[in-house]
Order: sequence, then C-alpha cells, then structure tokens
Amino acid sequence: MKRIFLFIVTNLAVMALLGVVVFVLEQVFGVRLGQGGLGSLLVFAAVFGFGGALISLALSKWTAKRMMGVRVIAPPQSDTENWLVNTVKRLADQAHIGMPEVGIFEADEMNAFATGARRNAALVAVSTGLLRSMPRPQAEAVMGHEITHVANGDMVTMTLLQGVLNTFVIFLARIIGGIVDRAIFKSDREGSGIGYFLITMVAQLVLGVFAGIIVNWYSRQREFRADRGGANLAGTANMIGALEVLKRSQGQPMPPQLQAFGINTGGSGGFARLFMSHPPLDERIAALQSAT
Repeated sequence: MKRIFLFIVTNLAVMALLGVVVFVLEQVFGVRLGQGGLGSLLVFAAVFGFGGALISLALSKWTAKRMMGVRVIAPPQSDTENWLVNTVKRLADQAHIGMPEVGIFEADEMNAFATGARRNAALVAVSTGLLRSMPRPQAEAVMGHEITHVANGDMVTMTLLQGVLNTFVIFLARIIGGIVDRAIFKSDREGSGIGYFLITMVAQLVLGVFAGIIVNWYSRQREFRADRGGANLAGTANMIGALEVLKRSQGQPMPPQLQAFGINTGGSGGFARLFMSHPPLDERIAALQSAT
C-alpha cells in the first residue's frame, strides 16, 4: 500500500534530519548527548527513535495528500463520488470506526490506500484508474481491505515497531561509530570528530536496511489479515475477484519508486522478496481460497 512507502520515506527523512541536528548540537555547541554510559545512550536512542516514528505517523495523512495529489471529496460531485463516499461510510460502520476522509488521486493504475494517525480520523483514497476499470463489487472489496487496515490500527502498530527498530539502529550505530573512531581514527575523545559522525551515519543507513526487512516482513503479514477483513466486509468472492483484476492489470506496473504504494504492487522472488511490502497476488488469492 501507498501508506507503507510514505511512512518509511518520512521516517527515514526525519531520522536523517535528527542525525544532523545531533551532530550540530554535539560538535558545534558542545552538547553531549547519550554520553553517560550505555543506559543513557539507550534512553537517548529511544527518544530520538520513537520521536522519528511518531512524527512520521503524525504527518502521514498530510504527506499522503501532498505527495499523491489527493482531492478530498467534500461534497460528492458525481454519481461515482457519491457511491464511493457511501460505500466507505457503510464499511466504516460495519468495522465500527469513525468515518474517514475520502479522496481520489489521478493515476491510470488501479490502486487505493488508507492512512492516518487515528482509526477514527483516517484517510481512504482511490485512484481514478480503479474507479474507471474495476467493477464496483470488487472495488468495494478493495475499500473493505483498506478499512480493515484502519480498524486494525495498523499504522499505530507500524509506528511502535518502527520506533523500536529506530531505537536499536541509533543505539548500535553510535556504538559502532565509537569503536571504529577509536580503532581507526585514533580519536582521544569519545564521540567526537567528523570520522565518528560519518561512520555513525553509514552504520545507521546499513542497519536501517536490515530494519526495513523486518518492517516489510510485518507489512506482508498485515496484507493477509487485511485481505481477510475485506472478504468479511464485502464477500470473499469479491475480494478474490479484486485481486485477480489487479493481477491481470500488471502488464504495466507502477514506476519502481511507487511500487510499494498501492494494493497493485506486483510480485517478486528471491532476495528481492525481503524488501517487498506486499506478498505476491497469487499467494494472497491462494490464502483466501484456502480459507473458504
């Protein structure tokens, strides 16, 4: 889904900015952060690690609207928009969540996403391609999939997971930076100098890649749960049908930088599978079929 890409990109940007801020505070202003032993460093890492994830969560809906050019429907201007708003409202009532904002974004690909910091104040958006090309019963199942993500509190769970991983990335990166700085650059002052900063930033990026593998593994498990939720809300046959329509539409995949965005994300195997935010559509269809 698009929310995964948006959340991860925002989180990485915030983490990078916080890293620069820490360097300026320590090297320019002489403020010593996390230098009181491992316990102090862990507290420091947790504050900045969860801070980055929480800021990403708070900005998720705003980021999605700006990056994807989402036009919020208020009020509906056509029969299609009226159907979309009413469908989301009915599904939200079935899932016992507050009515989300409903929006449309311009894209030929059939896609949809949901995001937001709170389950009762979310955003659900669909592409013009989905509204044009997917039959309404299957489109309703896609909306049910997105509503399930909101009802399950997936964005909050993602934030907590990302916060924990950020904490250990910051913690271990600074330890690695200190060790390399002393061993190679022969620094006589712990945690100082451009060498320490560069090694720490490189270690943070490398560890961040491994953290991303864990995040994407969790994301794949969520997609199976959201598919089951969409099936419960709109019918198993319609959810399977929606995934089959998306599978047939993959002759023209989204650009690489957008493939983690939507429900139509394609498939991959081998090493690349570790970085997939979604399971292959064949696996998702098989999972629903085996549950019937």
